[in-house]
Amino acid sequence: MWWIYALFSALFAALTAIFAKIGIKGVDTDLATAIRTVVILILAWGIVLFKGSNQGISSLTKVNWTFLVLSGCATGLSWICYFKALQLGKVSQVAPVDKLSVAIAIVLSVIFLGEPLTWKTASGALLIIGGTLVLIF
Repeated sequence: MWWIYALFSALFAALTAIFAKIGIKGVDTDLATAIRTVVILILAWGIVLFKGSNQGISSLTKVNWTFLVLSGCATGLSWICYFKALQLGKVSQVAPVDKLSVAIAIVLSVIFLGEPLTWKTASGALLIIGGTLVLIF
């Protein structure tokens, strides 16, 4: 079932690039990111409240809070850089470079989470890196 959500994530990420490229024309990218963030904030909290998931907030630990905040900071910085890159470059070049995050995440998951690096995972990461290089040069 996870792969269905992952495919939808990829679809929505692709739409994000297209919609953002059109939406940021002549707009400060930091302002565009702030507007996007407000929309996401409303959408996410709407889903949480609709599902009743907000009751779990009291059970979050300091570790949960720390790493969720760090993740939020990383996401925000990623979006700010992504929107600026989209404004300056082509979607067909920016999106593949952005997806290098997959290969970087694989390396970081091995280093920090102790996940195994199989030949299949390493090969996939190298293919992503290679494909990105082909698309940007």
